[in-house]
Amino acid sequence: MDDAALLSYCLAKPGAWQDEPWEGDVVAKVGDKIFAFLGATSVGLKCGRTREEADELVRVYPGDVAASAYIGRYGWNVIQFGGAVSDNELYELVDLSYEAVVRKLPKSKRPTA
Repeated sequence: MDDAALLSYCLAKPGAWQDEPWEGDVVAKVGDKIFAFLGATSVGLKCGRTREEADELVRVYPGDVAASAYIGRYGWNVIQFGGAVSDNELYELVDLSYEAVVRKLPKSKRPTA
């Protein structure tokens, strides 16, 4: 898995689009909300409604998953590419992050597909 493959997967989601809100930092958004922070060696994803839920993934993969800086308290984790988290599980985590963000969007801003 690499950042280009994961970005392509993210952008294939209904209503998803690429943004660069900070110079050099690529994110995938749906509506006006970020669902994936894409880096060269890792991805930041919404992994739970709370920090406690997101910590389950940290416990399972302590060397490859950590709470995100600044937004970790809201259930966001950073997952390293090429570690113990399989590609299939990483895709599943992207799906869950996307779905969590879409659920929070006003109905008028949710993708229709």
